[in-house]
Amino acid sequence: MTASVQAGAPEPIPSAPEQRLTEQELEQARLFLQQTRNAVVGATKGLSEAQWRFKPTPDQWSIAENLDHIVIVQERVLGPILTKLASEPASWANRDYKAVDAIVIHQFPTRLAKFQAPEFIRPADEIKPVELLERLKTNCIRLMDYLEATPGLRQQAGEAAPLKAVSNGSYEVMDGYQWVLAAAAHTERHAKQMLEVMADDNFPVG
Repeated sequence: MTASVQAGAPEPIPSAPEQRLTEQELEQARLFLQQTRNAVVGATKGLSEAQWRFKPTPDQWSIAENLDHIVIVQERVLGPILTKLASEPASWANRDYKAVDAIVIHQFPTRLAKFQAPEFIRPADEIKPVELLERLKTNCIRLMDYLEATPGLRQQAGEAAPLKAVSNGSYEVMDGYQWVLAAAAHTERHAKQMLEVMADDNFPVG
């Protein structure tokens, strides 16, 4: 016989059922991470020191600075962002997660809207591209491992400033799965910016 609930005691809040990722969603994220990593590795292959450091204008980032920014953001996602989600899981019931997935995949990488990067994720003064490329590859593996090994990614959700900015306030909450997608989408965005640098008329020939 189960014990009765004491008079005046609050009733327990039922936990939200776990929304498991489908194999299609997992494969989507795997491919996105692989493709965006390969885009950066391919774009930067064989660059000279002058090409790494070239800036079309003083206020535009070089290819090296773009790479540094990509790695900083990856490691911020892998560190404080996902750690915070795991320690403060929230169900965020009635969340339209499919719509947010689509925004992250299709709108985050576009270069139509420009945003000023906060100071804490801006490129460092001293940049070593070879080391950064190795960190980029390692981070992609770590993101895939997180994706495969972490249960309840849809339940680990919280407010996300990048989503709010891109969606003009229509959506504000991202879950753990969407942050993995966002890391890949951000990499794609800056791979495109690297190509813009290379397309400049004054880009060094070697």
